[in-house]
Amino acid sequence: MRIYTKTGDGGETSLFGGKRVWKDDLRIRAYGTVDEVNSLLGVAASEVKSTSLVPVLRNLQNILFVIGADLATPDDDESKPLSVPRLEENYVSSIEKLIDEFEAKLPELKNFILPGGLKGSAYLHAARTVCRRAEREIVTLSRTEKINRNIVVYLNRLSDLLFILARYENHANKVDDIIWGK
Repeated sequence: MRIYTKTGDGGETSLFGGKRVWKDDLRIRAYGTVDEVNSLLGVAASEVKSTSLVPVLRNLQNILFVIGADLATPDDDESKPLSVPRLEENYVSSIEKLIDEFEAKLPELKNFILPGGLKGSAYLHAARTVCRRAEREIVTLSRTEKINRNIVVYLNRLSDLLFILARYENHANKVDDIIWGK
C-alpha cells in the first residue's frame, strides 16, 4: 500500500465515514492540533530522564489517538454510526488521579514559573501550550458542530497534567523550576 493517495492534492481530505472537507476545516484543524500534542509527547518521552514518566506519556499518546479518531468521526444525524473509539468520561477521572498522584510528590508552588529546566521538562511545557491551543480550537468547533463534550474536559485536564509532569521532571532530577522574575 502506498502512503500517498493523491486524493488530497486539491486541498480536501476525508473524515472517517468518507465525508470530504477542506483541509483547513475547523474539525481538521482541531484533530491536527491534537496530533501535534501527541508528537510533542513522543519527543518528551524520548528526552525525559525520569523513566517512570515514559509509560505515562505513551498512555497519553494512545488516548490522544482516541481523541483524534473521535474528532475525525462526526456523530451527527446524517452520518451512519461508525465503530470508532469515543473518549469516555472515565478517561477524565483517570487523568485527575494522575494529576493528584504526581502533584503530591512536588513542593508547593508559590510563584509563577517559566517553562524550562531539563530538556524533557521544556518539551512537556511545549506540549502543554499546544494542548491549550487544541482545547481552544475544539471549543470553537463545538460552537458549530456536535462534538464529544468529554474531549474538551480531558484536554483541559491534560494541560494541567503536563504542567505537573514538567515540574516533576525537574524536581525528580534535582533541577529547580525557573521562577518568573517580575
